[in-house]
Amino acid sequence: MPYTDTARNAPSPGVDDATLRDVLSRFCTGVAVVTALDGHRPVGMAVQSFSSVSLEPPLVCFCPAHTSTTWPRIRRFGRFAVNVLAADQEELCRRFAVTGGDKFAGTAWRPGGNGAPLLEGALAWIECDLHATLPGGDHTVALGRVTSLTATPADTGALVYFRRTYGRVESHC
Repeated sequence: MPYTDTARNAPSPGVDDATLRDVLSRFCTGVAVVTALDGHRPVGMAVQSFSSVSLEPPLVCFCPAHTSTTWPRIRRFGRFAVNVLAADQEELCRRFAVTGGDKFAGTAWRPGGNGAPLLEGALAWIECDLHATLPGGDHTVALGRVTSLTATPADTGALVYFRRTYGRVESHC
């Protein structure tokens, strides 16, 4: 069936929210915090919907919900950083996963080359310019053009999300 705007919002027969969440929770994902500045104030949000998209040009994406109060502030800045979280950063992730409050209270960070906050202890930092946004149901698909990226030399594991709980994948190098 060809894609139409009407088909985009039509319910999928036989797919309910609970089953969709349950089945998709079996896909293990990494966890990241997307950060930017709102004026001089740092803002950020935890995401598990982060992915590489293209090598040429270098593009990544994440998918904020339409209900996000942080996403409009990141979009307005036009630049952001993706902070790939280390195995010991679960508490930090939980802080950035909630709405409201000062998520940066007690959080060590430094400004990246594009001004977006780079969180201390992250496994990697990917700085981006907002390249495009696309509709994605009840989310927005945000594409970022990579302008700078750095991996930490630390030999530590990654924070992952699987079956609605956090876990760790340790480095075996």
